[in-house]
Amino acid sequence: MIVSVTDIEAAAGRLRGQAVRTPLLRSPLLDTRAGREVLVKAEPLQRTGSFKFRGAYNRISLIPEAERARGVVAFSSGNHAQGVAAAAKLFGIKATIVMPSDAPTIKRRNTESYGATVVPYDRFGEDREAVAAKIQAETGATLVRPYDDPGIIAGQGTIGLEIAEQCAELGVHPDAVLVGCSGGGLVSGVSVAIKAKLPGTRIYSAEPEALDDMRRSLAAGERVKNAPDARSICDALQSPTPGEITFSIARETLAGGVAAPDDAVLRAMGVAFDTLKLVMEPGGAIGLAATLENRIPDDIRTVVIVCSGGNVDAATFRDALATL
Repeated sequence: MIVSVTDIEAAAGRLRGQAVRTPLLRSPLLDTRAGREVLVKAEPLQRTGSFKFRGAYNRISLIPEAERARGVVAFSSGNHAQGVAAAAKLFGIKATIVMPSDAPTIKRRNTESYGATVVPYDRFGEDREAVAAKIQAETGATLVRPYDDPGIIAGQGTIGLEIAEQCAELGVHPDAVLVGCSGGGLVSGVSVAIKAKLPGTRIYSAEPEALDDMRRSLAAGERVKNAPDARSICDALQSPTPGEITFSIARETLAGGVAAPDDAVLRAMGVAFDTLKLVMEPGGAIGLAATLENRIPDDIRTVVIVCSGGNVDAATFRDALATL
């Protein structure tokens, strides 16, 4: 395995005192709505409002100091952007972030507030990797990829270690862990940790119905792409295909993938606010949406859902609350 549980444990050591050990939340009201026991890993309460800080900090910590001094560059729709910007600030280095021009305002504003320089691009007409590569060539900065990097995957995998520890504290052995998926850095890292620490627990990816490339890739046994015109309210879950590294892990560790429509995502965001008092962004609510829509196997009686982030614009959150 490219990333081992030992790598994830080492990442946890680097993140100690920097990342938040986010709570594992539960609510009898949520259990009733879902028709099963649900525990939610609340990464909206993480530094920068999403899980991305974990991977970004771990990856930057691995860059040799001489190279780190030249700064970092990243491409992201917003959460990786904020994670890299915040981690770079802690290391005292420059960060340049290539972001889609239609990224949620809150994500761009927060990225800039951490001191990063934002370079906008057209998500549907330009190649973000080419834009980042040009900046990298001009500055000598290190590229911090959003998901297809062992250091990133190990950092995100620390969530899996925490889930295992917290389930032990609660005396719970979940049937499954459900993890939102875009490029696959989060679900692959979490799956490695869960496989090692909670034997017998299944791991599933969760995606928007229009962007279910991981689910279809797992079924096909090879990476497949989303349609170029595919759209979803889940702005954080729009990678065109799973990463090479992440898919090589996922095909060995995941039990499968599930998906849910956008209207169910909005309803799930409302339910999370109503039952857990937790603000979820659309991409962060995809696993809960799939659960509430009964898109997961019926034999799963206890499920842990990783809510990956809470960086949502006010207008979108109002739409979610209107579903209550």
